[in-house]
Amino acid sequence: MQIRSIFRRKTIANILSDHELAQKSGHQLTRTLGFKDLTAMGIAAIIGAGIFSTIGNASFNGGPAVVTLFIFTAIACGFSAMCYAEFASVIPISGSAYTYAYAAFGELVAWIIGWALIVEYAIGNIVVAISWSDYFTGLMAGLGWHIPEYFSMDYLSAKRGFVEASSLLTSNTPLGSSLQEAYTAWSNAPILFGQKIILDLPAVAIVLAITALIFRGVKETKNASNIMVGIKLLVVIMVIIVGAFYVNPDNWSPFSPNGMEGVMKGVSSVFFAYIGFDALATTAEECKDPKKDLPKSMVASLIICTILYILIALVLTGMVSYKELGVGDPLAFVFEKVNLPWMQGIVAVSAVIAMASVLLVFQNGQPRIWMSMSRDGLLPKKFSAIHPRFKTPWFATIITGILVAVPALFMNLREVTDLSSIGTLFAFVLVNAGVIKMESHKSEYHTGFRVPYINGKYWVPALFVLIITSVFLYRQDHFIEFFAFNNFWHQIPMLSFVVLSFFMALFSYLRNYSLIPVLGLCSNFYLMTELGLSNWIGFSVWLVLGLVIYFSFGVNNSVLLKKAHT
Repeated sequence: MQIRSIFRRKTIANILSDHELAQKSGHQLTRTLGFKDLTAMGIAAIIGAGIFSTIGNASFNGGPAVVTLFIFTAIACGFSAMCYAEFASVIPISGSAYTYAYAAFGELVAWIIGWALIVEYAIGNIVVAISWSDYFTGLMAGLGWHIPEYFSMDYLSAKRGFVEASSLLTSNTPLGSSLQEAYTAWSNAPILFGQKIILDLPAVAIVLAITALIFRGVKETKNASNIMVGIKLLVVIMVIIVGAFYVNPDNWSPFSPNGMEGVMKGVSSVFFAYIGFDALATTAEECKDPKKDLPKSMVASLIICTILYILIALVLTGMVSYKELGVGDPLAFVFEKVNLPWMQGIVAVSAVIAMASVLLVFQNGQPRIWMSMSRDGLLPKKFSAIHPRFKTPWFATIITGILVAVPALFMNLREVTDLSSIGTLFAFVLVNAGVIKMESHKSEYHTGFRVPYINGKYWVPALFVLIITSVFLYRQDHFIEFFAFNNFWHQIPMLSFVVLSFFMALFSYLRNYSLIPVLGLCSNFYLMTELGLSNWIGFSVWLVLGLVIYFSFGVNNSVLLKKAHT
């Protein structure tokens, strides 16, 4: 194997011709999605755990100023959305960022992106499934049906909670609701072969139900998505309207109680709320007109959800003090505070629907990426098998369901939300970089959506100098502390960002890079630095594992490599 072969690019013409051959050989999906369907799926993916759960902790840390983080994150995602839209218009294939990277950077980088997307979709869905289980069991309890604690939480949470609760009980300290639940689960759990049986059955049930729906066909998926989106949009708008009557403007002062540092603590929570619009790119082969509808639906869903997020954040921080919002169910909590129990019930029902719709979109996206990787020979051929009746990648769909359902049954992965976010941000960075790279391959392009070209020759260097100067003038303590390297290892992410920004400024001046993808690349890489060194290490370990699989299987079975040798 020659080292150069692993960086061999697939031209856009090759990708499209390979796709046509795959369709003729029975690997054809059904084109049923229009602009409204795609926009609904985008909203379904974005409005989920973020608006019903993580927005609470983000508001607790940043105060009302968290709305500025929503705006910044939306802008960063907007740059990426335009880059995704350009690639989706030029390469209307299901592989999303994986396929785009294959065209821009070559096979090895494409594999890395595909492997990173597994973190975004699979781990993200495990987190959402567990969160859905929490809302569902709470809703059922409110309706009078109590699901035993040992069948509604994971083993590790129950064991750790029992140990902590036991120590508190010896000192007569009252237990919080979560610790009481864990203590009860561990104490009452049935025993089989000397082992306590503690399983999160609702989390598994929703994953299997969603997987079965996706297996059945994209038309059924589309109809379910449209219904769920309609319901939760009505609820979110109702929350905004009803909540507005209970807003006390005094709660918005101080607007930024913990400064920029407090606002940025919510990066992972806020960005996790935006994960999803990129999943639309995986449906390219099932769109009626992907060149037009995909770009428009990505931007439309992003704009709609950003407006709703900002309004919700303002209502939440206006109804109660930001100091009270560090809870897992902030929307239900604020209506409890103002004594509106009927709104609490509506929020609980809509949260269950919202979480399910997020699972629907992500469980639909992952198999289609694996399908594309399989077509290229980087995964076994079975992953690209299309069901003769339902016209879905049936094997990849089943494997996706298993990989999400089994960990959701036994594990508590809510703390790895950051890992899901860093995988997505990494994909965004490379998609933006891909648009910059493809500027040198304009001859391959056909008509379609293009990111508006603004010459960054002077803009990017000027912005780099402005930001560095501003930090030096107004935050000299941070500036001096950073370059003193007192905490070197934890400064590596930010140091990487500074070096990257410098070179982007330099090459923008020398090569007239387009401004929008450069800003998208830098802003998303900056968000990565806010996720901390531990997440970078965890993500790096995941990528190394992926490289082991690639060099042990993919590199020897690559369709592109075999074509080069024939």
